[in-house]
Amino acid sequence: MGKSFYLVEFDNAAMDFPQTADSPAIVLATLNAKYIHASLGLRYLLANMDLHGCAGLRARTQLREFVIQQRPVQIVESLLALNPRVIGLGIYIWNVVETTQVVRLLKILRPDIKVVLGGPEVSFETESQEICRLADHVVTGWGDVSFPKLCRALLDGPRPLMKIIQGEQPPLEALALPYTDYTAEDLAKRLLYVEASRGCPFKCEFCLSSLDKTAWAFELDGFMAEMDALYRRGARNFKFVDRTFNLKVDFSVRILQFFLDRMAPDLFVHFEVVPDSLHERLKALIVQFPAGSLQFEVGIQSFNPEVQQRISRRQDNDKTAENLRWLVNESQAHVHADLIFGLPGETLESFAAGFDRLHDLAPHEIQFGILKRLRGTPITRHTVDFAMAYDPQTPYTILQTSTIDFTTMQRIQRFARYWEMIANSGRFALALQLLLSPGSAFGHFLAFSDWLWQTTGKTHEFAYEKLVDLLYAHLTSMRGLAQGEVLTALTADYQGSGARGRPQCLSTAPGAAAKENPQAVAQENRRAERQFRHLSQHREAIQKAAAAA
Repeated sequence: MGKSFYLVEFDNAAMDFPQTADSPAIVLATLNAKYIHASLGLRYLLANMDLHGCAGLRARTQLREFVIQQRPVQIVESLLALNPRVIGLGIYIWNVVETTQVVRLLKILRPDIKVVLGGPEVSFETESQEICRLADHVVTGWGDVSFPKLCRALLDGPRPLMKIIQGEQPPLEALALPYTDYTAEDLAKRLLYVEASRGCPFKCEFCLSSLDKTAWAFELDGFMAEMDALYRRGARNFKFVDRTFNLKVDFSVRILQFFLDRMAPDLFVHFEVVPDSLHERLKALIVQFPAGSLQFEVGIQSFNPEVQQRISRRQDNDKTAENLRWLVNESQAHVHADLIFGLPGETLESFAAGFDRLHDLAPHEIQFGILKRLRGTPITRHTVDFAMAYDPQTPYTILQTSTIDFTTMQRIQRFARYWEMIANSGRFALALQLLLSPGSAFGHFLAFSDWLWQTTGKTHEFAYEKLVDLLYAHLTSMRGLAQGEVLTALTADYQGSGARGRPQCLSTAPGAAAKENPQAVAQENRRAERQFRHLSQHREAIQKAAAAA
């Protein structure tokens, strides 16, 4: 070939990488989906290093957070610059691909550093995962106690014999709470994740929490003292990760009252609630929250009783509908309702009926998800009976079932993406009313979704002005609606959004907006936009993080 190439191997394991006084012995790290997310799990580990490891271990530990948009080699460079002896990595469904490459590079460059994995993605099926083969140790399940103990052994001996370590689940009162480890920057620019309880008493088979025996509550006085300390430090964005916030009414009442007593213009609180249980004592407090301060995530998942029974989901559908109707009509809380497409036995027709029932209840946002096979969940017991085929790559999305073929599943994938852009964006309040009525909202939007895909061939990177033109074309040419009616709605939506561009369809009808009051439209749009209020406060920080990545 004219030239010879020689590969020179360096035995990094034999090289000396002396630690300096500033070098942490342990680095806790993870790759978040976005900068705005602050890892609660890592902060729990950090808070418990002394308590469950040994005195002084916390002072020898540093926390580093990255985002999945960063290049793995850049992340590795940052980690190796700290020259630790142990690196603990939090592994989740959204970051396992990127983190696998990080671990590959770490073991090539510094095989002497012990890499320890933890998190839900590596708590099950460890034998089949490359990242687990690459790592030195894997802590499955709860890591609050087991990770500090493992670090003590790795640093001071005796060296652990087992690679896979089953995490110890202590009583909650044995854990140090992590909230003092949120920094001033976290408080100012990021969502703060907090939990008043762990676990879930329900057994919905698509969810990892179905493996819990019950729900466990933290001691309330201590937890509320931590929330008060966060608030006094300036925290205003609280996202509770409890699976069943309203399960214990006395606890829920006290927490809601806590935030009511500290109401401020920039306060935002998010809870996940059980949909068919809304006590009158809770309602009495919920109605006192002003608009934009309170958000409820309501997991409906399916209105199909047969599917609910099949996946071990207990839900009173009539009570659920009654509570949703009350939240939407009687309170100013933003209501975010979840549906899952692709559950075993669900058909396109039965899902459409459930979607329409939910849409008629008018939640501010319908979060339309496609079933994913989370590792360890019991949903796999239906794989054979319902011919459930999943993508082997993350996030393990369902590809087809015995009742939903692959082509239909792809149509619904696009539906979900377009629904997020159009319906959940809060920018098309009036046009959406034209698009989804009369009759089946699901049927109308599926027809629009199919048309949009056939017309554009893409699901991302739509400019707002282009979406306005596309909606105009569909409503007038495909639905046959009057041009004046459509232009009036789109013009008012566009002006109400505060955008300053010039969609082509609106440039031909400069007087159309005169028929609608933009201020009234802006007020209508605000209902759908509440879920973005807390994000808008941090948009600049997110953009800077993305640019840096």
